[in-house]
Amino acid sequence: MSEAAARLAALHAEAFDAPWDAAAFDSLLGQAGVHLAESPDGFILMRTAADEAEILTLAVRPGARRRGLGAELVARGAAEAAARGATRLFLEVADDNAAARALYARAGFAEAGRRPRYYARPDGSRRDALLLALNLA
Repeated sequence: MSEAAARLAALHAEAFDAPWDAAAFDSLLGQAGVHLAESPDGFILMRTAADEAEILTLAVRPGARRRGLGAELVARGAAEAAARGATRLFLEVADDNAAARALYARAGFAEAGRRPRYYARPDGSRRDALLLALNLA
């Protein structure tokens, strides 16, 4: 297991109720087109293929939220995706994640689709995923 994968998994566990483990990060980091932008309190992991890019995950430590780090990471990730030839950037977000939806709206993302009942919650309920897109060109 790589040091980076362990570091990302630890931070992801602070940020999410259902975190990804180090093996998942290790696998992703080894894939073609995957790129990472980090800071001590957060990271964005993305994949670029041809002219499209996807935010795989964005994590910010709870104690570091609401200070602009998420927006900075999204901007860094979008710039890297554009540098790699992407003209459009996508992500999925739970429809009830108001903070994330506000962050992405401020960055210029718009709703491009919906995946009904995509996210499972610990209580057994399910939430829709919103597919958001940002034109980079």
